Amino acid sequence: MITQQKNTSVKKFGLPNLILILGLSILLCGEAYFGYRLHKDSMEQEQIKEDYSMSNNITFGLFSVDQWRDRMTEVINHQVRDFTMTRAQKKDLQEQVEEQLHGLITKAVAEINKPQKSLGGKLKKLAFNSFVDADDIQKQVPSFAKTIIDKVNSPASHKRLKGIATSKIDQLADQTYDSTAVANTAVTKHMYKKYHVANPTEFNKVINSRLAAIRTVTYNYAYAMLGCVLVALGLWWLMRKQVQLQTTLFVMSLLFAFILLAVGITASIIEVDARIETLNFMLLGEKITFENQVLFFQSKSILDIVEVLVKQPKPDAIVVGVLMLVFIIILPVLRITAKGIHLLGNEKVAENKVVKYLTFESGKWDMADVMVVGILMTYIGLNGILQSQLSNLNIHNSLLTTTTVNDTSLQPGYFIFVVYVVFETLLSYILKRMTNDEVTDQEGDPLS
Repeated sequence: MITQQKNTSVKKFGLPNLILILGLSILLCGEAYFGYRLHKDSMEQEQIKEDYSMSNNITFGLFSVDQWRDRMTEVINHQVRDFTMTRAQKKDLQEQVEEQLHGLITKAVAEINKPQKSLGGKLKKLAFNSFVDADDIQKQVPSFAKTIIDKVNSPASHKRLKGIATSKIDQLADQTYDSTAVANTAVTKHMYKKYHVANPTEFNKVINSRLAAIRTVTYNYAYAMLGCVLVALGLWWLMRKQVQLQTTLFVMSLLFAFILLAVGITASIIEVDARIETLNFMLLGEKITFENQVLFFQSKSILDIVEVLVKQPKPDAIVVGVLMLVFIIILPVLRITAKGIHLLGNEKVAENKVVKYLTFESGKWDMADVMVVGILMTYIGLNGILQSQLSNLNIHNSLLTTTTVNDTSLQPGYFIFVVYVVFETLLSYILKRMTNDEVTDQEGDPLS
């Protein structure tokens, strides 16, 4: 009976079917193009963010001894170069010098006036007491101290003292380093050459600009793909009574679903991005700042997740990866193919047990809808955990200020995969309706 119905459809295949195929082919090419561009831009965005996270990784910044050394050396050298004594500091220093001079004079007088046993010592004591007035020397201490302070504050003395201090600081800095210096230099040089920039400011500006442009274009391509699918669904509504066109429309719809599946499993579905946006604190009256310190970044597609799991050394991870490959990628492809074979094949092929099982019964094994919920729950859980942990790092006081950013987000690939699941579910429902209508028509036809 089904064979008779198919033969009838073949006889009726004519110009309307050809026009429908031509129109849907143009629409299908548009969806394929938009899907290709979405996939390509998604991969480009992932690569740019990986480059950004590597260049701004916390290992090369906040956790780098070299970065701390450079910043502290700069602050100390700046303090040394700009050092000048205020009037109050000069006064305090003069008082301390006077105190030291008074002490030295008192000690010297006491040393000379102590009992002497040798003839030379007695002569020195007699000469000192005869020609030197200790009180008079003590009275001259303030003028001596002032002369010393003036000498210390002379430009020549300042230059000499700053040179000594700077050389010691630079010597200490040269002895302070960590193992990330070589790697950081190599990464920085490679990234600057790749993005044609010369400094961190230009690098961050170029990266942010390119990411903003790619993000906008990627979502536009996703909307365009959705528009193509909606047009295809609209044709089902318009041609719901054109039975002779439904087989052609359904087969073309399967191709739409296949493109959605291909893009949905290869484009990025989730992005985890946690960073310290700014960290500021005061050192010797000057602000030290670390910016855009990436704590963690990962961007994965469904295919990437499967690949990561299969490559793990743990058997349980490999099993999960294989199950995902079978029930989320391979089985949906087999179901789409089986539906097409069931409609286009001859009676022997269409009624094959494997084909019929994949077409009508295998939906209970298809885990694509479960994957949609699983990804969403993973995103909610990760986002909540990161938000909670990063909020504990937000510190705002007079000594230290830190600001964290959680840029974890679902990506266009996830939404395309959701569209595939919904569209495939609708196609399964439509196929059952078509099959039931064929059976009903045949049972009601006295010639069948």
